[in-house]
Amino acid sequence: MLFENPLFLIPFSSGLIFCIVGCFMYKFPPKKINSIYGYRTASSMKNQLRWDFAQLYASKQMIKYGLLLSVVGLIGLVYQPTEGISTILGLGLMIVMVILLIFRVENMIKERFQDTE
Repeated sequence: MLFENPLFLIPFSSGLIFCIVGCFMYKFPPKKINSIYGYRTASSMKNQLRWDFAQLYASKQMIKYGLLLSVVGLIGLVYQPTEGISTILGLGLMIVMVILLIFRVENMIKERFQDTE
């Protein structure tokens, strides 16, 4: 069936999850540095200013990459390779977006706070 293609299902559903979590984080960012909720990396948890910036920026990037991932997932409706290849491509797209998200946010934190190390 058309919607059971992992090349559609994995990127599209994970993209929607990215968007929902990004919107939630944007609307309800964690106020204080914690180890439970929010964008948590060593560089984002160094001080409260970095933390606040990272939460806002990461949530916007999550929404952006989530939308991109969902749109790219629509390729799975047209291109239908074997199930194994579709799964690898779908998971690969999702992993690339997560890596891209972390890379972009960490670089922006480093750029924005380079003088406050």
